[in-house]
Order: sequence, then C-alpha cells, then structure tokens
Amino acid sequence: MKTFGLLATAAILTLSVSACSNTFHGVGQDIEKAGAKIQDATK
Repeated sequence: MKTFGLLATAAILTLSVSACSNTFHGVGQDIEKAGAKIQDATK
C-alpha cells in the first residue's frame, strides 16, 4: 500500500510538471509574438 501511494504521488508530480512546462512554453511564445508585433509597429 505504501508503494502504491508513492507511485501515485510520483505520477501526479510528473503530470503537474509536464503541464506547467507546456504552460510556460505557451507564455513564452505569446511574449515572443507580442515583441515581434511591437518591432513591426516601430518600423
């Protein structure tokens, strides 16, 4: 039973970190697009 709890916790942490990674990647893309639009507007 203790091993199952440990494996379940590890799986949840892995999924959480994976989800956060995707979210931060998306935010980075959004910031990059905004920066490109600002540069285009100043030309």
